[in-house]
Amino acid sequence: MDEEFEINESTGYFDFKGFIVKIFSYWYLFVISILIGMSIAYFINVRKQPIYQIESLVTIKDDQNPFFTSNTSLTFNWGGVSDKVNTTVTTLKTRTHNEKVVNRLRFYIQYLEDGKYQKEDAYGKVPFVVMEDSLKAQLIGRQMTIQFLDDTTFELSLKFEDEESGNLSFYDYTSKEQESVFSKKEDYKAIFSTSEYIDSPYFKGRILRNTLPVNEGKLYYFQFNNYYSTVKKYQGINVNPENKGSSILNLSLNGNNKEKLVDYLNTTVQVLSEDMLNRKNLFATKTIRFIDSSLTEKSKELKSVEEELNQFKISNDIIDLTAESSEIRQRLTNLDLEQNEIQRQLDYYNRLEDYLRSRQSYQEVPAPSVAGIDEPSISSAVGKIVALSEQRSKYAYSLKTDAPIFDDIDRQINATKTVLLENIESSKEILQEQLATVRKNVADLELQIRKLPKEQQDLLKIERRYTISEQTYSLFLSKRNEAGLIKAANVSDLQIIDKAMDTGVGKIGPNTQLNYVMALLIGSFVPLVFVFLLVFLDNKINNPKDINKLSPIPILGVVGKSKTSSNLAVFSKPRSAIAESFRGLRTSMQFIFKQKHIQGNKTILITSSVSGEGKTFTAINMASVFSMSGKKTLLIGLDLRKPKIFEDFDITNDMGVVNYLIDQNSIEEITQKTNYDNLDIIVSGPVPPNPSELLMADKMDILFSTLKEKYDCIIMDTPPIGLVSDALNLGKYADASLYLLRQNYTKKAMLSVINEKYEKGEVKNISFVLNYFQHKAKYGYGYNYGYGYGYGYGRYGNGYLQVENKHSISKRIKKKIKKIFNI
Repeated sequence: MDEEFEINESTGYFDFKGFIVKIFSYWYLFVISILIGMSIAYFINVRKQPIYQIESLVTIKDDQNPFFTSNTSLTFNWGGVSDKVNTTVTTLKTRTHNEKVVNRLRFYIQYLEDGKYQKEDAYGKVPFVVMEDSLKAQLIGRQMTIQFLDDTTFELSLKFEDEESGNLSFYDYTSKEQESVFSKKEDYKAIFSTSEYIDSPYFKGRILRNTLPVNEGKLYYFQFNNYYSTVKKYQGINVNPENKGSSILNLSLNGNNKEKLVDYLNTTVQVLSEDMLNRKNLFATKTIRFIDSSLTEKSKELKSVEEELNQFKISNDIIDLTAESSEIRQRLTNLDLEQNEIQRQLDYYNRLEDYLRSRQSYQEVPAPSVAGIDEPSISSAVGKIVALSEQRSKYAYSLKTDAPIFDDIDRQINATKTVLLENIESSKEILQEQLATVRKNVADLELQIRKLPKEQQDLLKIERRYTISEQTYSLFLSKRNEAGLIKAANVSDLQIIDKAMDTGVGKIGPNTQLNYVMALLIGSFVPLVFVFLLVFLDNKINNPKDINKLSPIPILGVVGKSKTSSNLAVFSKPRSAIAESFRGLRTSMQFIFKQKHIQGNKTILITSSVSGEGKTFTAINMASVFSMSGKKTLLIGLDLRKPKIFEDFDITNDMGVVNYLIDQNSIEEITQKTNYDNLDIIVSGPVPPNPSELLMADKMDILFSTLKEKYDCIIMDTPPIGLVSDALNLGKYADASLYLLRQNYTKKAMLSVINEKYEKGEVKNISFVLNYFQHKAKYGYGYNYGYGYGYGYGRYGNGYLQVENKHSISKRIKKKIKKIFNI
């Protein structure tokens, strides 16, 4: 992969290697950002309440009634254990089931106490129980405070802080209706006794004591919450089979209060077990209800016939039937019972057929055994239809009405119903044939009865009715006892293997490590984005590589950042790295002069794009190194608009180039000596109104021809070429030109001006010098350049360069922080 990625812009590119180096240069930002992130993560973690997970283990068994026979069973089991497991998993997550659990535990009331950082769930830890008036609506979403004054007296209060008036929400937990009431919000405070009825504007009910000891003066809180929000919270219970296809289910629930989790898990299992048992006893319960209503009628009928029989015997002075009449009665009784049994079965079939043809839900189909029907195909078909219908109802709680499973269940019900109706028709035909035979036999016996005396005939009729009523009553009573026995013997298919319990473990959160990892990632990402934006949006020259990318003009060298207070860096610290960088420039200039065959006097022009890039600093120190080498050197200030060089040499700017060009003074008069050997200065003089015209005057030719005869080296400090054209006019007097670029100051777009003039040939023998260069990675430049130009420390060693004082790391960090935040 290339080190650089070129962006299709005229003046832009992205240096990946420089970007990586720059990231390391801003290490302090990463340290600060990560420390801030870690601090935030710590404050979040210490305020997080512990999270616990409590588990319970149950199994779904297909427990058949031990009294099950084909004749007595009033329950059915279709679908097997796997179907019950799926149904159980779905049921535990349904709203209806969780409503039952929340109602039983009254978890819509939240108990709280003051924790270290916030209020914490105090379920099972408070010495009281809130018993709301179920007929009244309660204020929800507001914490009421209880403070016990003694074991049976407490203060109940509610504060609204600075709220004056507004809507308050009240909830009726019986009708499940919520209403908003606009009210003036006034703080409430009153003293009550435990068990006393409280009729306050915000709470109606009683506060009861439990067995926990009272901590007098401690503040407790309770709050009524939205009912359905509470139910929805517990619908998130986790229900998972232990293994694929297993009938063992693992129930788990997460929360901040272990006792609350334990109670909910055990209660949800208890409620589900009761519901499953009730569904299992559904046939028996309905059968008992039907038989009880029939027994009442048969009891009245039997009593009425018995009274009629006794009254007849008394009135006619008859004690009993004769032997012949008794025999006929016995035979008639048997036939009547058989006829009633057949008729009862026919009635059941007719009722069942009508029920199947007219109903859409089949959960209330009467059991065949109630009518004494033992036909296995009928009993199994009825049981299957009931089971499928019940299964469909369960799925309706959690699935949409257009779910494919409903169509599948309906197809099974319809197929079973079709077969069942055919079996019913067949059975009815057989029973009707049997009924016709019995009736014929009864008619034959009734002919014999007519031959008996009148009193015997009437007595026989009454006893015949009595016997039928008594036998029917006994049959229903037997079925009633049978159904009661089956119901009592049934057990739920849900069995608890491992009851939910607080064993002292189960803490699963909060995940403080994740917060610290996130803090580390975010803390690193923020400064990374910051550095990326700095690099991506940076439009300034930062290193020689930027220059090479943007211009064909060669780089002569680099000059480091001076730490001296004046511009006389070479004279004040001749063995410093700055002095060596200027010596390197001098050597490079001599190489250029030799290559261009320039002999004798040398004239060097120094310019830049804009003001502030270090022209005067470079001109002064270039003149300094040439004078220190024994060359007779002249530094001439040709920036007539902003003269500067006089200040560093403690001379005045009263007389200079301007005075010469307007014929006020001679060259000798404007030339000033300095305190340094071989170095003279001509300042610019007073600021004229027409600097460009003066520099284009013929006297400039005379000035430079004269100066070249007197000096070995002439250094010209000129105006910025990007602002005015003065430097271009002076270029004809220069043997070489140095174009100053300042690191992290000169904008990349500024090079387009000098590039255009260079390509047109308007400037010649020009080279770039990168000024104010810091040999640091923050500018994406810590390699290749510097050593060859005299800036690198490693080239000379400690014995050759004057070591500059460096600030301690702590002071440097403080300095950077102040720079970032502009302190």
